[in-house]
Amino acid sequence: MSISETIVKELREKTGAGFMDCKEALTQCGGDADKAVDYLRKKGLSAAAKSAGRIASEGVVGSYIHMGGKIGVLVEVNCETDFVARTDDFQELVGDLAMQVAAARPLFVRREDVPPELVEKEREIFTAQARESGKPEKVLDKIVDGKIEKFYQQICLEEQEFIRETGTRVLDHVKSVAGKLGENVQIRRFARFEIGEGQEKSEAC
Repeated sequence: MSISETIVKELREKTGAGFMDCKEALTQCGGDADKAVDYLRKKGLSAAAKSAGRIASEGVVGSYIHMGGKIGVLVEVNCETDFVARTDDFQELVGDLAMQVAAARPLFVRREDVPPELVEKEREIFTAQARESGKPEKVLDKIVDGKIEKFYQQICLEEQEFIRETGTRVLDHVKSVAGKLGENVQIRRFARFEIGEGQEKSEAC
């Protein structure tokens, strides 16, 4: 199939891989850019894949204040060098992630951070709901697995849809920026504060 130079260029910017490697990946994956990214990573040709194992001990703590001080976010994003931490691309990423946390209310950075007991509790609830709706036993596991995936997409920052690009996960956007910068970039942690959260509001007399 014919692969346009525009698509190849976009894949190069996202992964940092060579032109011919990107073209081959797109050809092998039928022009699907997302599959091509995975193809390059598996072959170790993506700059993000090459840097993923390196230590990211630099970075910045970014902040975002919303609604006139009603919501505040702090997020730490790490990279390998102070030079990259000061670049506009990295600073923009940190700012976007802080806004993501403010808007999408994640509870954890990644799915590995979610306590197993919480996942098991949700699985039990989803299973009971599926049975209650009359779904046959043979499809219960598939239905529940799908609901668990959606659960991760709701509560894990990396699994959420990126607020600035429909159809793109936060993790994929981070990898894209990492590929462009040529360094390992990791979301370390975040904290979200909202006025009155967790408190009962008094009713007016």
